[in-house]
Amino acid sequence: ARQTIAYSPRPTALQGKRVALIQNTKYNSDRLLAKIGDILKAEYGVAEWRMYNKHNASVPAHAEIIEEVKTSADVMVAGIGD
Repeated sequence: ARQTIAYSPRPTALQGKRVALIQNTKYNSDRLLAKIGDILKAEYGVAEWRMYNKHNASVPAHAEIIEEVKTSADVMVAGIGD
């Protein structure tokens, strides 16, 4: 059966936004996302970024991460590594 996905509205700019970076615990995913966070701050003016760690790569982000991101971030980036 098909399932419809409802996407959140995308911001028109990142200036002043708070960014959540969710890494999947694979090798180098944290380093890649930290670099992305630094670039977003330096070149796009994000106010801050924070890294969140999933329990492992094969499961969705756990409820604690999702609930915290809902109140502490304006934008989320999920990343993988290997």
